[in-house]
Amino acid sequence: MKQVVQNYKSGELALLDVPVPGCKPGGVLVRTAYSLISTGTELMKVSEAGMSMLGKARSRPDQVAKVVQSVAVNGVPATYRKVMGKLDSYTPLGYSLCGVVEQVGDGVDDVKVGDLVACAGNEHALHAELNWVPKNLYAPVPDGLAPRHAAFGTVGSIALQGVRQGESRLGEVALVIGLGLIGQLVVQLLAASGVRVVGADPDPARCELAERLGAVACGDPGSAAVESAVVDLTDGHGVDQVYLAAGGGSNQPVELAARLSRDRGRVVDIGKCRLDLPWNAYYEKELDVRFSRSYGPGRYDPEYELDGRDYPIGYVRWTERRNLACFLDLVARGRVDVEPLVSHVADFADAVETYRRLKEGELKAVAVLFEYAGHADARHTAESTPTTVTIPAVHMTPAQKPAPRSADTSVRLAFVGAGNYATSMLLPHLTGRDGVELSTVVTTTALSAANAQRKFGFAEATTDLDAVLGDKAIDAVFVVTRHSSHADLTRRALLAGKAVFVEKPLALTEDELAGVLSAVEESGNDRIQVGFNRRFAPLLREAKERFGARSGPASLRYLVNAGQLTQGSWYLRQGTEGSRFAGEGGHFVDTASWLLDADPTSVYAIGGDDLQVVLSYPDGSTATISYVTSGAAGFPKETLDLVADGKVLRLDDFVRASVYDRKRWVSSRLPKARDKGQNAQLAAFVKAVRTGGPMPVPLDSLAATTAATLAVRASLADGMPVTLAGAR
Repeated sequence: MKQVVQNYKSGELALLDVPVPGCKPGGVLVRTAYSLISTGTELMKVSEAGMSMLGKARSRPDQVAKVVQSVAVNGVPATYRKVMGKLDSYTPLGYSLCGVVEQVGDGVDDVKVGDLVACAGNEHALHAELNWVPKNLYAPVPDGLAPRHAAFGTVGSIALQGVRQGESRLGEVALVIGLGLIGQLVVQLLAASGVRVVGADPDPARCELAERLGAVACGDPGSAAVESAVVDLTDGHGVDQVYLAAGGGSNQPVELAARLSRDRGRVVDIGKCRLDLPWNAYYEKELDVRFSRSYGPGRYDPEYELDGRDYPIGYVRWTERRNLACFLDLVARGRVDVEPLVSHVADFADAVETYRRLKEGELKAVAVLFEYAGHADARHTAESTPTTVTIPAVHMTPAQKPAPRSADTSVRLAFVGAGNYATSMLLPHLTGRDGVELSTVVTTTALSAANAQRKFGFAEATTDLDAVLGDKAIDAVFVVTRHSSHADLTRRALLAGKAVFVEKPLALTEDELAGVLSAVEESGNDRIQVGFNRRFAPLLREAKERFGARSGPASLRYLVNAGQLTQGSWYLRQGTEGSRFAGEGGHFVDTASWLLDADPTSVYAIGGDDLQVVLSYPDGSTATISYVTSGAAGFPKETLDLVADGKVLRLDDFVRASVYDRKRWVSSRLPKARDKGQNAQLAAFVKAVRTGGPMPVPLDSLAATTAATLAVRASLADGMPVTLAGAR
C-alpha cells in the first residue's frame, strides 16, 4: 500500500510502498476514503524538516535538552549515532481521516466490516491507504454525514476540547486569535454555544470566512478594529475568554489576550505559539491561563489509547473518543459547517506535489483533503457507488410554430388553482393588463372558483378541467395547485396543445420530470414556463448587468432564511407534497444558474431542517445555498453574494443591491414591497404566447434546475455528491 512519509534529516517527502498493517485485537483495519492535512501542525513539521541542523535545534529546544541529557549518560558517540539514526529515517504524516472498516480485530463489537468511521491519532490516522486504529481512537460516522466532512473529526475534537477548557457560557463574548483551521472551528463551536465571537488574524480572507461562519467581527490583531469590536460588545469590560489558536514565534497573541480580557477572564492555549506571559498584565487581571491537551482526556495515555481502557463517564464526561463522536454529531446536524473550510481536494497520488505547493505558498489553504482512489465521497458501505441523476433528453419533432398575433388580439388564460399564491402574487399582475383575457378559473371546490371569478373578473368558473383543456380558444394554462399535482397537470396541458405556466416545482420525482419531458417530445409542444421569478427581478437584473461578463470561475453564496413553518402548513405533508426544499428550492437553484450562465453538473447536500447545498458548474464555479429554518424572524429572508474576477455582487433581500469593482455601485433602497420579478416574468410569458417567440427560459434550463433540486434528496440519503448526467 501507499503511505506519505518524510525524512526529517533531509526533508525528503515521499509516497512510499509499505506493507499493509495487521489487524490486531482491540482495533480495526480501516481503508481510508479521505484524510485531512493540518495546514498548521503538519506544515510546521514539514518546514522544520527542511531546516539546517542548527535550525532544527532552535525550533525544538525540548529535543535538544534530551540530547544533552543523553550525552551526559551515554557519551557523544553513542548519542550521535542515536540521533542521526532517528533523524535519517522515514516518519509518518497525518492524524485525521475517515474510512471504511475493512477488518475487525478481536474484542471489538461496536462496528462491523463496511461501516464508516472517523479516526484520530498521529500514529494511527495517517496519510495511508490502510491504517490500524485502536478502539478509543475511532468513532462511527452518523448517517448522512459525508466522508469528506467526517475526515475533520480529529481537528474538530481539538477545537472542541479547547472550547470545553474555556468553559464558555451562553451570552458571553470570546476572542479567537488565529483563524486557521482550528480557529475557524473554534469560532463555529462558540457561535453554536450562544457565545458572541470576535476574531483576530492578519489574513483578510480568513477574517471574512470567520465572519461568514458566525463571528460578529474580525480584523488584523494589530489594527484598532478588533479592540473596537470588543469594546462595543462588552461595554468596555473585555472578553470573557480568549482562545489562542495561532502559531509562530510572535508574542503578540498573549499580549493581545491580556489587553482585551476582562478581569479574571480565561485564556486558553490551543495552538503552538510563543507564551512569554507579561507578568504584570496577567497578574493585575488575575487571568486564568489554561492549556488544552489535544483531543481531550485520554490523550497520551497508552492504557486508554492502545489498550482500550475507557474512563468512567461519571468521572470523565468528555474523553478523546466522546469528543470525536460529539463533533461528528455537530457536523451531521448542521451545527458546524466544515465545507467552506475545504480549500482544495487532491488525489492521494499527488500527495508529495500537494505538500510542495503548500510549503512554497503556491497553494493557499485553510484545509486540504486527500481523496483516495475509489472512495470519492463513498457511501457507508464498501460496495456503494456514486449516484447519478439523469436529465432526460428531449428528441422532439417540433410542432408548427405558433402564429404571431396581431397587437390587438388578447391572450386567453385559464387558471387551474386559485390559492394564496395565485391570488396574491400572480393574478393581481394579470388583472386589467392590456392584451390579457382571464377566461376560466378551475378549482376543486365551486366556492373557491366563484370567489376567484368575482374578485379577478374571470369570464367563467368551473371545476371541469377536461372542458378547459379541450377549449381551443384558451391559449395558455396556469397550473397553480398543490405540488403533487404539478407534473401531471402540466403534462396534460402540454398534450392538449396549451402553453403552460406552472408554479414551482415542476416535478417532485425524477419519474415525474421524465413524464413532463416525454409529453413535450410526444406533442412537439415545448411552450412551458416554470415560476422561477427571481431571475426577472429588476434589481437583480441591473446588478448582474453592472457586474458584467466574467472570465474566471465564480463563487456564489445564497443564504435563505426560510424560517419555521406554521402549524398545519401543507408544506409539512412531505409524504404527498415533497420536502420543503423540493417545493421551493428551485427558486434558488435557478437564480444561481442564471447568474452563472450555466446549468449545474453536480449537487452535494448535507443537513436536516437546515440544509447546505453545493452546486458545481462546468467552468469550475460553485454555488452554496444555505437553506435554514433556525434563523431569526427579523433577519432578511434572502441575501446573495457573487464573487469573481476581483468583483463582488451583493443582493440584500431584493431591497438593495451593490457591485464592488474599481468603482462601487449601490442601488437606491426599494420600498418594503420587494419586487422579486413576478410582474416581469408574467409579462415575458404573455409576450411569448402572443408573439410565438421563444419562452422566457429555455426548456433545458428548466429541466436542469428541477433535476438539481431533486438531486438534493438523493445526496442527503447517500451522503455524497450526485452527478447530473446530461447537464448542459
